Amino acid sequence: MRSFVPKYIVGGVTLVRDSEAPAPGRLLLLRQPPGRGWGLPAGLLRRGEAPIVGAARELAEESGITVDPRELTPAVPNAVVHAKGWVDMVFELSVPASTTVLEVDGAEVYEARFHPIDDLPRLTVATARLLAYYGIGPLVAPDDPTSMARPTAPARDE
Repeated sequence: MRSFVPKYIVGGVTLVRDSEAPAPGRLLLLRQPPGRGWGLPAGLLRRGEAPIVGAARELAEESGITVDPRELTPAVPNAVVHAKGWVDMVFELSVPASTTVLEVDGAEVYEARFHPIDDLPRLTVATARLLAYYGIGPLVAPDDPTSMARPTAPARDE
């Protein structure tokens, strides 16, 4: 990465699935300002912060779900490199939605909710692109063998 972009930003992202939902499942999404699309619990890592620790911290800050970082599992792929100079370190977690309390602050996050993977709401472009790496969402080709859901309407940027 450094050979193309001398400085880059690293973020921690968590794909939170509902452990109680039948296949293809449900995914936690957040509606954040300006509120025109849904995204994933994510944020920038602090200097020297381990990606798994940053992802757990951001998850707690944005959704109220507090977990020990060791409960997160590295997603495959774990690192998604974006052309504009940032890297997302992606982790996964399964929780029972029926007993998981979601708490948002109303300023940084308007709303947090589990959505059926086969009927996702309008996503931010960044979220749609990231989810495509995991076979989820509107940017996955219908005949893609990794697809976990049928395609939905194209994502639009905020």
